[in-house]
Amino acid sequence: MADPTTSESATRPAHPPDAAHGLPAHEVVLLLATDPERGLGEAEAAGRLLRFGPNALPATRSAGPLRRLARQLHNPLIYVLLASVLVTAALGELVDSTVILGVVVVNAAVGFVQESRAEAALEGLRSMVRTTASVVREGQVRSLASAELVPGDLVVLEEGAKVPADLRVTRADELRVDESALTGESAPVAKDEVVLPDHVAVADRRNMAYSGTLVTTGSGTGVVVATGAETELGDIHRLVGAAEGLSTPLTRKLAWFSKLLTVAIVALAAATFGVGLLRGQEMAETFTAAVALAVGAIPEGLPAAVTITLAIGVARMARRRAVVRRLPAVETLGSTTVVCSDKTGTLTQNQMTVRAVWTPAGEVLLTGSGYAPDGELCDGAGATLAPAPRSALWWTLLVGVACNDAALAEHDGRWRVVGDPTEGAMLVAGAKAGLGRDRVEALAPREATVPFSSERRWMATLHRDPTAVDPTDQVVAVKGAVEQVVERCTRQLRADGSLGPVDRTLALEAAHALAQQGLRVLATAVRPLTGPERHAPATFDAGAVPDDLVLTGLQAMLDPPRPAAARAVAACLAAGVSVKMVTGDHAATATAVARQVGLLDQSATGPAPVLTGTDLAALDAEELPAAVDSAVVLARVSPEQKLRLVEALQGRGHVVAMTGDGVNDAPALRQADIGVAMGTGGTEVAKDAADMVLLDDDFATIEAAVEEGRGAFDNLTKFIAWTLPTNIGEGLVILVAILLGAALPILPTQILWINMTTAVLLGLMLAFEPREDGIMTRPPRDPEQPLLTGALMARILLVSALLVAGSWWLFQWEQSRGAGLAEARTAALNVFVVVEAVYLFSCRSPTLPAWRLGLFTNRWLLVGVSAQAAGQAAITYLPAMNAVFGTAPLPAGTWLRIAAVAALAGLVIATDKRLRRPTRGP
Repeated sequence: MADPTTSESATRPAHPPDAAHGLPAHEVVLLLATDPERGLGEAEAAGRLLRFGPNALPATRSAGPLRRLARQLHNPLIYVLLASVLVTAALGELVDSTVILGVVVVNAAVGFVQESRAEAALEGLRSMVRTTASVVREGQVRSLASAELVPGDLVVLEEGAKVPADLRVTRADELRVDESALTGESAPVAKDEVVLPDHVAVADRRNMAYSGTLVTTGSGTGVVVATGAETELGDIHRLVGAAEGLSTPLTRKLAWFSKLLTVAIVALAAATFGVGLLRGQEMAETFTAAVALAVGAIPEGLPAAVTITLAIGVARMARRRAVVRRLPAVETLGSTTVVCSDKTGTLTQNQMTVRAVWTPAGEVLLTGSGYAPDGELCDGAGATLAPAPRSALWWTLLVGVACNDAALAEHDGRWRVVGDPTEGAMLVAGAKAGLGRDRVEALAPREATVPFSSERRWMATLHRDPTAVDPTDQVVAVKGAVEQVVERCTRQLRADGSLGPVDRTLALEAAHALAQQGLRVLATAVRPLTGPERHAPATFDAGAVPDDLVLTGLQAMLDPPRPAAARAVAACLAAGVSVKMVTGDHAATATAVARQVGLLDQSATGPAPVLTGTDLAALDAEELPAAVDSAVVLARVSPEQKLRLVEALQGRGHVVAMTGDGVNDAPALRQADIGVAMGTGGTEVAKDAADMVLLDDDFATIEAAVEEGRGAFDNLTKFIAWTLPTNIGEGLVILVAILLGAALPILPTQILWINMTTAVLLGLMLAFEPREDGIMTRPPRDPEQPLLTGALMARILLVSALLVAGSWWLFQWEQSRGAGLAEARTAALNVFVVVEAVYLFSCRSPTLPAWRLGLFTNRWLLVGVSAQAAGQAAITYLPAMNAVFGTAPLPAGTWLRIAAVAALAGLVIATDKRLRRPTRGP
């Protein structure tokens, strides 16, 4: 018999439909020119593979090593240094040229190593679809690599299988798919073949199974309607590729500062060269002076200092369970103004928990959270309860365990659910009341099952009746959607266990009140079967379940907030960081969680600041930024909308941190100023797209990371405040020498010695400074605030003036008393270093005096000062270093004068700090 897919489709090409969820399954099959039973023929499949390409996401090129190395040299300050290398080499100053070139090479190497840790987000997305699939070809089920799938293929779905492509479901047998990574929904979604309207969102398309999602229960078949880049996962792939990683506030400011400083240095060097020529100095000598000025003014240690300071911040964050994948993220966290947080698994535990049980006799609360069977049943006053046998509460909990296909498992002290999370929550609720799985199976062994159906919206099981005298009596247990179960009930259990007529209105009102709290509510019912009503298991089906059930009660559950989430949210808000919940879940559930974690006022009345994906879609580009800025909860949000709202917030001037764990979060994670992924519950795609990964998946870790980020930026600012006076002072002292027609007080090689050794041994010790008190009570830094504030510039200019005056005075003094030029220059060199060491202790706090901070709160300062002292002794007294750097030994009297200059400079700096200190309140 000929295969219809090889003959008919040869003349009629298959065109995958744009909205397969809006068409009947048979029309989708017809459009794809396939066979709903036999699938495609091999020849036709091979042709379509050539036409549509492999079922894989497109690869992207990454920058090669040469390009990454070139990027390290693409900096105006580096250009000036390279020009200095050429000039000094042309003048025959090979030692100077070699030292300057060595500085450039070291800085480039540090940057290259960091840059080599390439982005892997797109590779992570591609790995999600590298799997095998059960496919029907020519009537035979065979296992194929998912890359070989083509539109029109008939795929068999089984429990535990990963969906290999976008499928239109053609058959579903209790099929449920975990789409949390794609849509943010915490519970598996039941699938069926029903036709849906075209405008239905991805999260509500229950007749579709999407690439990268996971089959949790049941089985089914589906026809492939999209592969590779055309899948929903492919759309996210394009969004990730289009969302360019943004520069951080620090890198933007440093780039601006570098350009400004480069222009100033070049102009000053040119002016120096011109003045020298006008004064009749030799061209070679004038060139050397100009190069010395340029080299002196450039903060060569700044790139390395930035990297190392941020790396120390990374280490501190790692100790607090936050792993930073890109160094600038440390600083960005410190300036974050908005955190866009996913709900499921970030603010919540991603573990359904029964919080309340309602029966006609009243409501009972359950303590504990998650899947650990630890907790109690309590009444409204908090008193512990034990359900009386045969009571409505006892039956409600027993049915929740008996009519249940899930299982609890413990591994390394952590509990997890095998199966549906909702059913797992009911198992835990029963265990808290002493009705664990083993006991219930002993009391009421299961004899038959009617599985859950999305049409019926209930599940039923048949058991031996644990309360009957006759051991052959049976009982039907039913659980499911409240409306459907209550509709089938004619009676209900009273408080004393007796039967009475059902009060449907009371039950539905109770369910509505619980749902208003964001709880998911399921109803339970029973029906004893005695005498002629008994059914053999083989005859027990949906039609055998009686219509006159007995309502036992309702179980209301919620994915609970993380224990520290409320405190962390409060801390962020106190620090001036706005927190917004961005989720694919329903608005009611999201709003309830937002109230529990403190994002919304529990006692507030009226509409909450909540926007849905539909609301966002209705807003134009002008209205969106203000609406998103004022919203607190954004629910039912698609991946495109997450990306759009991050861009809108950035357009309002915010520094945005986006947290997430699913595939749908990847584009927004990449676009955000800092992307934060979950390490335990997050997908590899989210981790690879993020700048930081939380090892414990806890939102509270974000607060710790923000605190560490602020501390890192503070320490970086302290380093800049410490290092710039040296560079400015070195440049000015050269300029003074040129203007006065005098010999240079410091040579270019000596300047490089000062800059590189002090930056490493002195300045970098500020990176180990502990966080200042009150760091999380001040507002975030204004993203537009310049790197150098007015107060900081005033301090820098003061110290620069002290360095110029002290070094120039001592240089002239030493020459006037008969010292040689090398000895005078060595004295000036040591003035710079010793004054820097004194100033270092002042830079530990912008306001407090050094003695208030304690000498041993940062022991690395003492280590660094000691190492620098040893280095100064070496460059002053070792003959080999004297020859290389043009230095000479100093007598003891010169060291006393150096100490006097440093003490006077320290006194002036301390006085200035005291005068500028903010006035304390009462």
